[in-house]
Amino acid sequence: MVAGLFSHSLSLIAEGGDFLADSLALGLGLLAIYLRDHHRNERATTWVALVNALWLLALSVGVAISAASRLISGSPEVHGLPVLVTSAIAALVMLFAALILGADAGREDLHMRSILLDTIADGAAAAVVAAVGAVLAVVNRWFWLDAAAALLVSALIAFAAVRLLRDVIRALRARTAYFPQVDDD
Repeated sequence: MVAGLFSHSLSLIAEGGDFLADSLALGLGLLAIYLRDHHRNERATTWVALVNALWLLALSVGVAISAASRLISGSPEVHGLPVLVTSAIAALVMLFAALILGADAGREDLHMRSILLDTIADGAAAAVVAAVGAVLAVVNRWFWLDAAAALLVSALIAFAAVRLLRDVIRALRARTAYFPQVDDD
């Protein structure tokens, strides 16, 4: 977020906000796992997934509104090099994290599934923002691309949040901890 503020990059600020949300979700997830394992609260991870989905949805709406405002009124100058470097590092970290989590995380409870989906979406968003940063660093114009990238990041976040929210609602209606059905083909 500091690099986003320094470079005037809404897309980098959106990435930072998403990473902050992820950090909070991980902390809540540790609490939910403790409650599940030590207090027999099987649905604790489902409630954490709900909080994560709602926060991500709110973040995506806020970023979309800011991006639309910049697209309509004009974007400030965005310094491309810090955007490129910060986002490229973030994309590599997210790729590494997704590999550590592995596909099995998607077959566990909703919280672990939300972490994996979020990590993959974050990595893709960071790669897009890095590409925009590269373009801005080279041409030093077309600053509207940053707002467009922020809109794309917002859409990726919203897509993952809506899917997760759908699964959480399904689990809460069933009054069980939700474990996604996975085909072993």
